Amino acid sequence: MTQESSMVKETLKGKNILITGCTGFLGKVVLEKIIRSTPDVASIHLLIRGNARYNSAQERLEQEVLSSSVFGHLKSLDEQAFKNFCLTKLNIVSGQLTDKLFGLDEDSFDELASKIDVIVNSAASVDFREPLDKALAINTLSLKNIIELSQRGEGTPVVQVSTCYVHGLNKGEIYEETTGPYKRKVPRNAQGHYLVEGLIHSLQDRIARAFLPSSTKEEQKNALVDLGIEQAHRYGWNDTYTFTKWLGEQLLIEKLDTSSLVILRPSIIESTLRAPVPGWIEGIKVADAIVFAYARGKISYFPADPHAAMDIIPADLVANSVILSMTKALKSPGETNIYQCCSSSSNPVTVAELKRAMVDEAQSNYKAYPKLFKAKKPSKEFTFVSKSVFEASMKAAQVPLDILQDVRSKIGFKKRKNRMHKNIDTALTLSTTFSFYGFPKYRFHNGKLLALAEELGEKSDGEFPVDAKLINWYRYFGKTHLAGIEKYAINEVAKNALVKQVKTKELSVTD
Repeated sequence: MTQESSMVKETLKGKNILITGCTGFLGKVVLEKIIRSTPDVASIHLLIRGNARYNSAQERLEQEVLSSSVFGHLKSLDEQAFKNFCLTKLNIVSGQLTDKLFGLDEDSFDELASKIDVIVNSAASVDFREPLDKALAINTLSLKNIIELSQRGEGTPVVQVSTCYVHGLNKGEIYEETTGPYKRKVPRNAQGHYLVEGLIHSLQDRIARAFLPSSTKEEQKNALVDLGIEQAHRYGWNDTYTFTKWLGEQLLIEKLDTSSLVILRPSIIESTLRAPVPGWIEGIKVADAIVFAYARGKISYFPADPHAAMDIIPADLVANSVILSMTKALKSPGETNIYQCCSSSSNPVTVAELKRAMVDEAQSNYKAYPKLFKAKKPSKEFTFVSKSVFEASMKAAQVPLDILQDVRSKIGFKKRKNRMHKNIDTALTLSTTFSFYGFPKYRFHNGKLLALAEELGEKSDGEFPVDAKLINWYRYFGKTHLAGIEKYAINEVAKNALVKQVKTKELSVTD
């Protein structure tokens, strides 16, 4: 498709876009793609705030976003054009997603609403073990600001980046439609929308009761982590992240029922397939925690079903889906549409196939990955077992180590876990956090997304591809993805954060 005939580019030409979450992994890929492929947009407004490292929003944008290697290809093509775009079309909205009206005064918020043609909300907390108060604030309650901005803009179209895993513990074929709770019932209105305000208030009451005057900050945090998981399980979700993302979807669907709303649900987002460069990635993702654990000899077996299809999707296909979603939202006023960017229905890959790609590359070519494999061929066999067998064997191995530690403490040695003990702790934490994704009992469908691409005149191998059939899994996961981890993910920041990320989360992409 030529630039002149692109329906996507024509629709976005001259439009003013607000993006949240631009400091996150996906947000950067989306921003780069817009600048590279739709440079005729009028402006891009980025909701961003300063943080502990960068005092101002401007400094954070420059140092954390625009200096990212994801923009390296653009700069190599024409660095001056890139600088000119940033100077003339990038606008900072210095604010916090979770503060009322983003922390802006009424006039500033109204002015922002009047300027924006489409809103893309890609900010979220993707920490599976986030305290419930924080997860609810970021993934659910902050959407009231998005709703307010849309309504003050007289129905400004909204694209909400959600996740396929809002399906929770529902099994089988998962289609591009509203998903209900697996366990407890939630009331619905005449239009079939789930009414979640009562549930949200109930969760807020439980959160308030968790703040006991006598408890320490650490005790309160742990209590809220446990409360989030307990409530997620109670209603039929694996973790706090997916539960609060589902609640957010329902708020948007109910409150923006007469506006243009597109909910885009990616599955597990990993490194780019092709653009801007193959393998670009930032941080440690769901599958990467296991890759690192294997590469560093932490584990030789892990709880997963080798024959099940793990749904992974490269980040550039998701970014393209965001852009198609923006186009649809602008062209279809008053409609609500749900799309899933995923692979398990169109090009499934099993856990065993991913393992084979990783292990084959590690065994035959480990020297090409000096940072990942530490110039050492992994020597442990890597196999999959059931979760119950895995946890039983880990706990059995832990018993003599605990006894040894107690004996050492009684004869005057400090309590200190040895390497084997730490390896077991790491494996058990990985099991708790990630095993749900290793035993998939569902298959996500993306027929509506593929139909949207066809409707907008986008070929499967064109400028905005979204079809997972483009992926050769053996080459992608064994070559492209591992090379991306080696080149982009392993840096000083990733090294320092590795233990925490491997133990607790995928990647937090809060703005």
